[in-house]
Amino acid sequence: MTETMDAVGRTALLTAAMRALESQRPDRLYTDPYAQELCGDEGPKLLDEMWGATFPPHRRRAMPDSLDVNAIRTRFFDDLLQRVSRGRHTQIVSAASGVDSRPYRLEWAPEVRYYEIDRSSVLDHKRRRLAGARPRVVAHRMIAADLTAPGWERRLEAAGYDATAPSVWLLEGVLPYLHEGEVHRLLQRIRTVTATGSLVAGDLVNAEALTSAQARGQLDVFARWGCPWRFGTDDPEALFERHRFTAEVVQPGDESAHYGRWRDPVSPRSVPGVRRIFLVCAERR
Repeated sequence: MTETMDAVGRTALLTAAMRALESQRPDRLYTDPYAQELCGDEGPKLLDEMWGATFPPHRRRAMPDSLDVNAIRTRFFDDLLQRVSRGRHTQIVSAASGVDSRPYRLEWAPEVRYYEIDRSSVLDHKRRRLAGARPRVVAHRMIAADLTAPGWERRLEAAGYDATAPSVWLLEGVLPYLHEGEVHRLLQRIRTVTATGSLVAGDLVNAEALTSAQARGQLDVFARWGCPWRFGTDDPEALFERHRFTAEVVQPGDESAHYGRWRDPVSPRSVPGVRRIFLVCAERR
């Protein structure tokens, strides 16, 4: 699999391995019955490597547990997508969707149309692993494209997406891997194919997360895999405001993103030198 899937694609297998473990917990925040099949044999190996580098044996845990972060992030976006898609936002676009199984594992309103954009190697892997499984949406389309390359907008609209109707876009586990210029270009391109009132949901890290000594082991693993974290911002609201989106931002551990799982203090954003993760939902004006 690692020979055919690019470096960022492999992080999708890592995420699936985390979701498979979460699904086995008695206190799980969600159940993903497809995660084990999707992560295959490679996903647990990647998770072991990342875990060993992030939390070396016989050392006190110095940063949040990656499994807790992933569980909270997954549940947060599960809840958000299901909530907004019961209203006007019946078009869901999962950009750089990885091997996410939301179209298959969640219940959706009958009018929901679900689009997934990712590179062909990732989507081909998903098709093979989920052969025989049926999505729970009437319209489910996979668009093979690189978000940093030209042309995916035309392919998306050719698949039935309506740029004049409200939509919700999911950028989960995407933005930290892009260069700053690529982040701005992606948000601007999304703006050109969305109607007023459309939403963009995603996760970001702050600048400290790119250089933190506590996160050095994890950062080194991603760099060794060929997919280093490149982008972080201390002001996600300003990032989205630049493209005329009004953002609401929370951190894991805040009241709306806790789920009884977060074990660490949540420092006010005015406190410097803290590694942060942001969960964002931004509305297009």
